[in-house]
Amino acid sequence: MELENMYTSLGISRQVLNFGNKVEESLKGRFRAIDETAEYNQLKVIKAMQDNRVCEAHFAASTGYGYNDFGRDTLEKVYADLFQAESALVRPQLMSGTHALHVALSGNLRPGDEILSPNGKPYDTLEEVIGIRNSTGSLKEYGVSYRQVELLADGSFDFDGIEKAINEKTKIMTIQRSKGYDTRPSFSVKQIGEVIAFAKKIKPELICMVDNCYGEFVETTEPTQAGADMAVGSLIKNPGGGLAPIGGYIVGTQACIDRAAYRLSAPGLGREVGASLGLNQSFFQGLFLAPVVVANALKGAIFAANVYERLGFPVVPNSREERHDIIQSITFGTKEGVIAFCQGIQAAAPVDSFVTPEPWDMPGYDAPVIMAAGAFVQGSSIELSADGPIKEPYAVYFQGGLTWYHAKLGILKSLQKVCDAGIKRY
Repeated sequence: MELENMYTSLGISRQVLNFGNKVEESLKGRFRAIDETAEYNQLKVIKAMQDNRVCEAHFAASTGYGYNDFGRDTLEKVYADLFQAESALVRPQLMSGTHALHVALSGNLRPGDEILSPNGKPYDTLEEVIGIRNSTGSLKEYGVSYRQVELLADGSFDFDGIEKAINEKTKIMTIQRSKGYDTRPSFSVKQIGEVIAFAKKIKPELICMVDNCYGEFVETTEPTQAGADMAVGSLIKNPGGGLAPIGGYIVGTQACIDRAAYRLSAPGLGREVGASLGLNQSFFQGLFLAPVVVANALKGAIFAANVYERLGFPVVPNSREERHDIIQSITFGTKEGVIAFCQGIQAAAPVDSFVTPEPWDMPGYDAPVIMAAGAFVQGSSIELSADGPIKEPYAVYFQGGLTWYHAKLGILKSLQKVCDAGIKRY
């Protein structure tokens, strides 16, 4: 009764709470499997830290040029070990996932080279980076061309189309693991490994890069273990564990990482410069917590899928599918549904819960976007958040939740808003 009263005080009706509790009860088996993966990944992180003799001295700050920052260098060795890669670049100077992807691409491409995407159009913010949409400083301006192969109707790779698309100019194949603002399935590490192996049989020297955002620690392996030359992500998503206040990572072969480092800093400087500015402890501790945080976010995503699928809304992944990232898409078919959902997520936040999110023309996107994120770190989408473009098919993308209990509250609050708006009744 005390727990029910607490939910009531947060604006959750008894009917919505009872409905949510029934859904939760049906998911105990799924949740146990998620906890097993988290346990394995937790041990993997601890082993990488122990093997690299992480100590308190590694948390010390460096300033200025950041020469001889052995805490930063040790963190990068930990990442390389975790991803079973030759090298890693983990820096606060990588300001976002998009920035890290740009550094990885531009560091490894030269005029006349071509990028190939085997999964159709990439995430919206990469369109201007590549030059799909004209933008100052795009790779297109530097003589880099782009080609894409659409996915098949079932969301799988078109291997025949990929074989035809690879040519003498193709330098990098970039694979987006998560769905982005699309309702396609996300890719498993196994699927990514299969398309990489296929492409490298056609052109062995092809560099294969994976946009790994939202996928870290969802499975027990990562794309670099399946043949990727680079995997790239953001520290304010999964691997930062909710503690990293900024940053990104690039892991992969030594040659690819060295070229990316020269692009991040300057030719001749590379990875030797870049002060950690007192952030090493947050980066280490966030990584330590990341497997459990990701597990909590996965539970929230599965809960959301089951809640909204039972109400008749299309969801991807569906309520029973295996998970390869923390993103859950729900298609409402109307902008009112997307807005109500996001306003419910915002109302459940510990920070800025009193704010009402509205769609706006966000830089890097081709349509108004609504974002709900009452986060401790601005833009941190490992924290409970939801967003979506206000355009057909009017789908919302839900992710994050540092704790399962917060994720549960967020979904119940979103359902309450949707029902109160008359969009759907339970």
